[in-house]
Amino acid sequence: MNKSELMKTANEIRKGIVTAVHSAKSGHPGGSLSAADIYTYLFFEEMNIDPKDPKKADRDRFVLSKGHTAPGYYSTLANRGFFPVEDLTTLRKVGSYLQGHPDMKHIPGVDMSSGSLGQGISAAVGMAISAKLSGEDYRVYTLLGDGEIQEGQVWEASMLAAHRKLDNLVVIVDNNNLQIDGAITDVNSPYPIDKKFEAFNFHVINIDGHDFDAIAAAFKEARETKGQPTAIIAKTVKGKDVSFMENQASWHGAAPNDEQYATAMADLEKVGEALCQK
Repeated sequence: MNKSELMKTANEIRKGIVTAVHSAKSGHPGGSLSAADIYTYLFFEEMNIDPKDPKKADRDRFVLSKGHTAPGYYSTLANRGFFPVEDLTTLRKVGSYLQGHPDMKHIPGVDMSSGSLGQGISAAVGMAISAKLSGEDYRVYTLLGDGEIQEGQVWEASMLAAHRKLDNLVVIVDNNNLQIDGAITDVNSPYPIDKKFEAFNFHVINIDGHDFDAIAAAFKEARETKGQPTAIIAKTVKGKDVSFMENQASWHGAAPNDEQYATAMADLEKVGEALCQK
């Protein structure tokens, strides 16, 4: 995909996020929207995956450590062809396989059930160690929230990742600066995030998490880094491209009503129209 196609795909993923959360009348749109560009690059460009064979042995693995942003994950998987986009409207409904948090037993493309914050990165480290022990060349990617890295388990896992020289592991931090109670700086500041990962002996890359050129360059650099894991700190906007959600902590875990849904979809339609004119 070229940059324009990636941007259009990310916009479709954002539409899916808003539609799913509106349909469920609950969920987490803010952090799903902020990570949409990262999701897009990972699943449409970076990772070795096959929607027709979700469990193929040599596939790259992805763990959504901030599991509450499942709407973003699901919309990405659906747009990538793992299951029908229409199923996004069943999010969180009784009988639906699309639960409020990722479920590896029932959702095609999900490699790890997650949701208890701080634990996903540990699972990702385990997967990366497994690949090294068995001599396999798949890579492991995990997406964390910047509020999530307030959890101590994140740093235990990071310590082990660096100790085992897991250059097949990429940790991405969605640094939108907001968590459920407000700005991360007000709740329990993890800054400077890059220096902390450097102290744990990670190769660290700081990027604009909405710039596909920067995203592509970061993942290329991560592939070329040997002997240590990589942490990509992606500066993002919570609620990206939905006017009334951007940079608002109140949209961490709230669903738009019908009027707000219409506004949100109109915002995303405008983004799509502007992309088509480029």
